[in-house]
Amino acid sequence: MTAKALLLVLSLLAIPAFGQALDDTERRMVQWIDAHSEEAIALLEETVNISSGTMNHAGVRAVGQVMRRELGELGLETEWIEMPPEINRAGHLFGRKLTGTGRKFVLIGHLDTVFEADDAFQAFTRDGGTGSGPGVDDMKSGNVIIVYALKALEAAGLLGDIPLVVAYTGDEEKMGRPLAISRKELIEAGRWADIALGFESAVHYDGSDWATIARRSSTRWVLTVEGKQAHSSGIFSERVGAGAIFEAARILNAFYDEVRGEEYLTFNAGTIQGGTVVNYDPQQNRGTTFGKNNVVPRKVVVHGGMRTLSLEQLENAREAMRAIVADSLPHTSATIEFGEGYPPMFPTEGNRSLQRVLSGINEALGRGPMPELDPGRRGAADVSFVAPYTDALAGLGALGTGGHTPDEKLDLASLPLAIKRAAILIHRLSRATETD
Repeated sequence: MTAKALLLVLSLLAIPAFGQALDDTERRMVQWIDAHSEEAIALLEETVNISSGTMNHAGVRAVGQVMRRELGELGLETEWIEMPPEINRAGHLFGRKLTGTGRKFVLIGHLDTVFEADDAFQAFTRDGGTGSGPGVDDMKSGNVIIVYALKALEAAGLLGDIPLVVAYTGDEEKMGRPLAISRKELIEAGRWADIALGFESAVHYDGSDWATIARRSSTRWVLTVEGKQAHSSGIFSERVGAGAIFEAARILNAFYDEVRGEEYLTFNAGTIQGGTVVNYDPQQNRGTTFGKNNVVPRKVVVHGGMRTLSLEQLENAREAMRAIVADSLPHTSATIEFGEGYPPMFPTEGNRSLQRVLSGINEALGRGPMPELDPGRRGAADVSFVAPYTDALAGLGALGTGGHTPDEKLDLASLPLAIKRAAILIHRLSRATETD
């Protein structure tokens, strides 16, 4: 544990966590949030109605303008961070208020969705207590929660003493690379902060709310296999060998038999192209092939992804895969390349200390305790880029279903609940100091 993390753990011990009743200030914040819940839903509707798929740069910037307006009204200094042309992404919106003596926070959301400008799923609709629309769950509701939690803190006279950075990335769903450029400012914010909070969807099942203290990594790999093109009558002979497709099948089967099985390690082969002529673009996830059943195939390209809970687990899996790839069948060769991606968010003791405070707030709000969520139940997120540098919680958003599909929905009643949890959490954590 780092010295920074140890100080936070010790300071948080001074805050009664389990079921601590709301104080007068917190009760006033709850009342303010209830009175302004329809305003929060209206902001959600405004942003959902702006199409902002990652590659729709104008749409991402338009959502950023709305959130910039909201952060500016709270007194934050806002900056639109442009990406270099070669990154081919819209950029990010950061809001900063660096003054104050409380603990320093970075609050993380993202402006983009998976629904591009030509997708049929484009508009917000409301049916009673359910809202539907592109990004209503992932994660335009989380962006609204950040704003309204800060508004509640401002209404209670608490915001002025809390240093914070709000980071709204514009390419979370399809990150620009290299990550050293596209995540530079986010990582810098993580190094500066004492606490990081991520506002993607909350999790509720088996009658409980669950706290996210860990998330697995998400990285990509590309396997390229070469064989000897020949008439198929000669396959398996000493002259021709096995061909590229049989070699690819051997490698993938060995991955399944020899690498699979370790807890929290998963890997997926998402696409496979094989034949005598193969053209594949890993950036677009598209390709074409040509081959004949009487020709031994010359080439195979497999594009996959991998998830782990630690960097050590990631590197061990990569080494095992490299060894399998190197053991080629006759007259074949193969290479595997591993790309950069989301690092893991490891379940540290500092994260668990934050979870205990959050669980106490949830109890005080009448929802019951929030146990640790199994990391295998969540994907990767931007909070993982800051988790190596500061203690973090994720999943502080509202309750939704159908993310990344045309059935994406949000339980609108969970929006004010999430705002309350966030506002009270920031308030309580901001009071924990190294001298408590």
